[in-house]
Amino acid sequence: SRFGSNRVQGGSRRAARWWQSRHRLQRQVGAMNRAPIREGEITKTVYTHIMEQQYDQAVKILNNELQNFPTSRCALSLLGYCYYHMQDFHNAAQTYAQLVQACPDVDEYKIYHVQSLMKAGIYADANEVCTTVENAELSERVMLLQATIAYEQDEVQLARNLLEQCRPEAEERQVFEGALLWKEKKHNEAMKMFNDAMNTIGYQADLAYNVALCFYSQKQYGPALKHIADIIERGVRDHPELSVGALSENAGGLQARSVGNTAVLKETALVEAFNLKAAIEYMMKNMEAAKDALDDMPPRDESELDPVTLHNQALIEMDDKATEGFRKLNFLLSQHPSPPETFVNLLLLYCKYSYYDLAADILAENADLTYKNMNPQDYEFLDALILAQSSPEEAYRRFDELSAKHIEALRRGTKHIQDARKNRDQNAVKKHLGEFDAALSNYIPVLMGQAKIYWDMEHYSMVEKIFRQSAEFCSEDESWKLNVAHIFFMQEKFKECIRYYEPFVRKHNDNLLGVTAIILANLCVAYVMTSANEEAEELMRLVEKEEEKVEDPNKPIYHLCIINLVIGTLYCTKGNFEFGISRIMKSLEPYERKIGVDTWYYAKRCFLALGETLGKNMILLKDEAFDEIINFLDAAAQVGKNIATTINPLENQENAKPKRTVASEARLLKRFFLKMRD
Repeated sequence: SRFGSNRVQGGSRRAARWWQSRHRLQRQVGAMNRAPIREGEITKTVYTHIMEQQYDQAVKILNNELQNFPTSRCALSLLGYCYYHMQDFHNAAQTYAQLVQACPDVDEYKIYHVQSLMKAGIYADANEVCTTVENAELSERVMLLQATIAYEQDEVQLARNLLEQCRPEAEERQVFEGALLWKEKKHNEAMKMFNDAMNTIGYQADLAYNVALCFYSQKQYGPALKHIADIIERGVRDHPELSVGALSENAGGLQARSVGNTAVLKETALVEAFNLKAAIEYMMKNMEAAKDALDDMPPRDESELDPVTLHNQALIEMDDKATEGFRKLNFLLSQHPSPPETFVNLLLLYCKYSYYDLAADILAENADLTYKNMNPQDYEFLDALILAQSSPEEAYRRFDELSAKHIEALRRGTKHIQDARKNRDQNAVKKHLGEFDAALSNYIPVLMGQAKIYWDMEHYSMVEKIFRQSAEFCSEDESWKLNVAHIFFMQEKFKECIRYYEPFVRKHNDNLLGVTAIILANLCVAYVMTSANEEAEELMRLVEKEEEKVEDPNKPIYHLCIINLVIGTLYCTKGNFEFGISRIMKSLEPYERKIGVDTWYYAKRCFLALGETLGKNMILLKDEAFDEIINFLDAAAQVGKNIATTINPLENQENAKPKRTVASEARLLKRFFLKMRD
């Protein structure tokens, strides 16, 4: 999944500055209803709320007064101002539309209307309102707003042409020009513009953020993090009232008090900095650090969160709170505009969780986003992935065509690297190596999608053939090697799979709990099947030591449990139920920590297989074995009262149907085994 983009700050800084410097608060609010405010103090109360940035309180009073005086110029002007600073741009736009209708000769209000429409992402209407401004003194402001609208719509050349016709201050031109260069992916030139602007006007958090973003766009994460740390340090030192880190420090999981979307928060660029820090940690696969970065952000209510933060929270929550993640992404997709990554990430996550029908619906309903936010190869990949569910043959053909394009790009990249090395041009070598890595990362998902078609058919020899054909370019890729190991394992070529699993596990010896549990389990099984029992036991001891080091007693750790589950399942498949079932029951100790949705799913399959074999009178169990099974099922019924046996990430918790629990299934299994014993 792609993490949320962080747009360059500054494209509309001039417009925002005009807003703050030229918006004149009206001196009188007019005759207003006195209750519950004391007579004669309504104007004072409203201005006090605005001065203290308590815009929500001012909005309540102003809305109440507009019920009595719907065309009040003073009330509408103040209400639009409050909505804008609350970042409720849709309501601000509606309010200024009413104000323009009430005062059609005041072009200043049209400017505010344009700014609100632009911030709300209603660009066509904003451009239309620009054409109605007749005051010649405002022509340059209008033109700069039109340039900003063009920038937001990715019309870079139009934005540049409009900028050339304006005469903004030198530093403003530098910032805007830097934003345009960033949009054109000329990151070094953009960075120079932002640094020049900072040298001219002094340090500004949003400009420092822009520099960090340029480093991020070039994948230079170290310098980016350095600038981010500087932004955060200044924000914490200068504005302790923003409560940075309050969410992560708050004991007991209580919600910290919201600081709101204040002008101070915007000036510090803390929200943008923490989002960018989370994006970097996410790209480096440091998920805990990414989550911490979002938690350290100044606390705000969910309704106050900006789209990028909401998007990034959804991605981080996907593993633990998939329902919440899908809810947030779907909400963002319904908003216009939304972060451009929202559309692609929602599609990828639907496919990851096998909701292919929903992915197809999203594609069909958002054809405009398909062309705007996806490159053609991404679209072809997702289209083939979805098609594979209904027409595997056609999907395989499309994957094959897509693979041919990627392989051609990889061969070109290899040739460029060789030529650069012959010419001893180190900069060119570095550049082409980066391009090759990017091309390879684009090819790997296509290869996996193609192989998955035969994997789902359990045609493992064909999967192996597909991977062998790709070895020329992918043989050093870690995910490729792991999938080759899985293929060998499924074909029971245990010596071959050990050759691929072992180096990966040894590479991560210092952090075995960071390795996917099924990799460790498969390696242990392969050791057992090749009579390398000592190696299997040593690996299990290492995993056990790692689990003992975990300090948080509430954090579920399933690695050793899954290893034993897989080994127990192996013995059950070979017909040795007595040893296999005992191993499975032992793997789930202590039951209150190890019995979960997934572990119970794999454990009960072995119990059901045993039950089927007993029902066919193919084996006999000792009474002691029956007693152990019944005692285990009693214990599972005790701890599994609130553990559901299925998870649906898309299910609405409020309208969810009662679910079957581990306790109810354990009682059903106990009833069956009691009958079989008798």
